[in-house]
Amino acid sequence: MAEQKFTEKEMAKIKEIQSSYLGVQQAFGQLEVNKLRLEQQLDSTQKASIDLKDKFSEVQNNEQELIEELNTKYGDGSLNLESGTFTSNKSE
Repeated sequence: MAEQKFTEKEMAKIKEIQSSYLGVQQAFGQLEVNKLRLEQQLDSTQKASIDLKDKFSEVQNNEQELIEELNTKYGDGSLNLESGTFTSNKSE
């Protein structure tokens, strides 16, 4: 077999292609790292959403308990939050 040497121009093109491959590989790697970070953020966001839904249900339960307690004590009526006065729905 006879050996032939590539020209400088051909070698430069080969090195340019190799360099392009390395750049693409690095970009893929960075993309995967970014994707992993986004997945972690999504997981964290989903957990926070679940926690907030649980807290919302807890607040609703507390509200319902207070309503029942106040209805037992005062009967049906309405509360003026600004003045703190209760007006009964009963006709006397």
